Amino acid sequence: MLKLYAIPVSLYSAKTRIALRYKGLDWQELPPPGGYGSAEYKQIVASGNLPALDDDGFLIADSEAIAEYLDDRFPNPPLLPGHPQGRARMRERSRFHDTRLEPALRALFGNLDPDRRDAQLNARQSVAITERLGQLARLLDAAPGLAFGLGDCGYPVTFAWIDALTPRLGLNIVWPEAVRAYQSRLSDEPAVADEFATYLPTLTGWLDAKDG
Repeated sequence: MLKLYAIPVSLYSAKTRIALRYKGLDWQELPPPGGYGSAEYKQIVASGNLPALDDDGFLIADSEAIAEYLDDRFPNPPLLPGHPQGRARMRERSRFHDTRLEPALRALFGNLDPDRRDAQLNARQSVAITERLGQLARLLDAAPGLAFGLGDCGYPVTFAWIDALTPRLGLNIVWPEAVRAYQSRLSDEPAVADEFATYLPTLTGWLDAKDG
């Protein structure tokens, strides 16, 4: 059976679980031995990254690399379209999430402790996230009609984080209608709905604990 090193609230762990669910695969989920970033875990996964996948001794880390591996290893249903332009668009969408939108959100993680919140950081990242959502709307417009795939697995979780942090941090996020419609479509995807059944309560509980 596939083994997945992950932690419940991790965005990229959830992204990988959505890909696994979409593929209809079974896996055993394990916490990183010694904790995230520990020397013990780095003896297994040199980079210390989460998530990491162990397929009968073949070990690979990084959600994007894992998803591409899963698509090669278990081709149906596919995470990438069959034609080159569709595959390129799907990869472009996925890279935009990992290198543009999610980092704009992640910059707020240092503000989760109520005693250390920075109103100026919240304001800056509200502008940055709004800008990224506008760019995403244009990317979606450039690639209409793509079936659910690799490029979609990360967005549901990041959108959920943005919505959860908006009232807690007093963010001022402007959502393009096209992106809200995209969020709704993703929520209807069975793999996303199955993941959210456990992930959303976990996220809420984790954030509540941070608020003390």
